Amino acid sequence: MTYTTTVDTTTVGEATSHFMQTLQQIEKTGEIEQLVELFSTDAELTNLAMLEPLEGKEGARQFWQKYLSVFDRIHSEFTHVVEANDSSVLEWVSKGALSTSEEITYRGVSILEFNHGKVQHFRTYYDSAAFLPQGAKHG
Repeated sequence: MTYTTTVDTTTVGEATSHFMQTLQQIEKTGEIEQLVELFSTDAELTNLAMLEPLEGKEGARQFWQKYLSVFDRIHSEFTHVVEANDSSVLEWVSKGALSTSEEITYRGVSILEFNHGKVQHFRTYYDSAAFLPQGAKHG
């Protein structure tokens, strides 16, 4: 299946909405290519666990494959969205089960910077303590 995007006329709001819908779709299907296509060829992606960003479409592919591999199932709900200039800040809560079958709920923030409707920079910050083994968590 081929996915096309109108690059030059996409607003930040449209690009943000498309990103959120596509992320929720890949969480259901596990098919990441439609999300990878939203990233520019020179995109940079990073999260708290990474020392160096992943780059380009291949980096986006690796990032989202790794993301999905941690879970048996996951669903993200976006609780707050702020858009300005060519950037969006997404607050979210994700619920599901880890690959160990342990239930998980965690929250975080993702920052997207767009260039001509494509994601140029993706940074995400989240509650990493939620991923500790159950006995190691402090309540």
